[in-house]
Amino acid sequence: MKQIFSLFFTIFLALCPASFLRTGSANADEIRKSLYAGSFYPGTRSELASIIEQLTGRVKGTQVQHPSHTSLKALIMPHAGYIYSGVTAAHISRVLKENQFRRVIVMAPDHRVGFTGGAISDVAAYETPLGLIPLNKDAATLRGNKYLFQGIPASDRLEHSVEVVLPFLQYFLKNFQLIPIVLGRGNDLSDRVSDALDPLMDQNTLLVVSSDLSHYLSYQEAVARDRETIKTILDLNAGKLLTRENAACGRIPILVVINMARRHGWQPMLLHYSNSGDTAGDRSRVVGYAAIAFYGGSSMQNSIDSSQPLKTHQGQALVKLARQTMAERLGKKSIKVDPDAMADVAFQDHRGTFVTLTINKQLRGCIGNLDSTESILAGIKRNAVNAAFHDPRFSPLKAHELDQVDIEVSILTEPQRLEYGDSKDLVSKLRVHVDGVILSKGSTSATFLPQVWEQLPRPEQFLSHLCMKAGLPANDWEKSRLDILTYQVQYFEEEK
Repeated sequence: MKQIFSLFFTIFLALCPASFLRTGSANADEIRKSLYAGSFYPGTRSELASIIEQLTGRVKGTQVQHPSHTSLKALIMPHAGYIYSGVTAAHISRVLKENQFRRVIVMAPDHRVGFTGGAISDVAAYETPLGLIPLNKDAATLRGNKYLFQGIPASDRLEHSVEVVLPFLQYFLKNFQLIPIVLGRGNDLSDRVSDALDPLMDQNTLLVVSSDLSHYLSYQEAVARDRETIKTILDLNAGKLLTRENAACGRIPILVVINMARRHGWQPMLLHYSNSGDTAGDRSRVVGYAAIAFYGGSSMQNSIDSSQPLKTHQGQALVKLARQTMAERLGKKSIKVDPDAMADVAFQDHRGTFVTLTINKQLRGCIGNLDSTESILAGIKRNAVNAAFHDPRFSPLKAHELDQVDIEVSILTEPQRLEYGDSKDLVSKLRVHVDGVILSKGSTSATFLPQVWEQLPRPEQFLSHLCMKAGLPANDWEKSRLDILTYQVQYFEEEK
């Protein structure tokens, strides 16, 4: 192993360890020491800097054309030994620069302990051979949510998945503060963590997911499985990722970043893929690696964040309100929604809303309003009635069907006109699984919610079916100049 890390030249980083410390000095027991230096990556500063420099040099020719008028919001990067995954990890050099972010949140999976919820270290700093990284004060704030996060010393002592990505971040960003989060088990953990992190995601914060992909398949099997997993991530298809076997060890952290991307309209971009069979491993049993960047508009103009996103508990209250409203119309008893929950000031925001009903995953009604002429609360109640009893495609909902119905509520941003040149430009500007689309020509118009991308994942398909829904020829979007508006949606499915 020592020979592997021996290189022909050394480079020293101009980093003073003192610059990484908080005001005053930290006691030794307040520092989380690097445990995997010398095994997953070199154990000395000079060797570590040299191998990162060498890996970076191998990817310098890589060109990254990120979406215009956007900035980097999040990364997915691998956490294997550098001889295996280092080339893929080094591709983050194409999107990072010195002092680009003041705070980095690293989310990683638990491999070694086994716990529910999230672990956040109760230390002053993390140490690697490149120096100390102070913890951001909001690490303690998050840990104050004891139902979600806690300090778990055993995780600090054993887990490698946060530590291994840190030297790359130190090398490219130089100075930043850290929030290290290791995620364990929990059915709704990704939703709750998304809610907790959302207020922290400002322009100075980078969200990093530490995850490898498939484990111990043959080379060809791994490539096929990993390509499908990467496509699932790029499509922001959380439901599909949740059910995939042997997709990624960091599945829950990836689900968090998908949630955030769907909330805020971030666009994912694959930077690099490889597996251990491409680098230093046997091709009979390989591990897959991907580097993926997420970009979003700095102004959040076309994002759900133009108004404050709702929390999971608020969304579930609206789903219960929709069910209660339908039950009252049918003369059936239903669990009453807590009046205090309905008094939430957020529900008085004027937003477009939709209510969608399905039975056995088949559509049973979907009605909503695109404009923001009424409050969220009033819109959900009205659209619940309309979806159940006034959708012209279906007969009115019967009392015996109510218990079979699954309910989804959608909260919309204000539609924005999409400027485009020709049909190819239109296709390139639509964001799969992010944009809802309103298409209109003269007095004819139709819309698809972003959820429809799950059935029609190709923009060409999506537009053709939307034209047909509007009563236009399927290819009218290619031949005519149509008015296109886009909006984003935060949606909540009924918890069982």
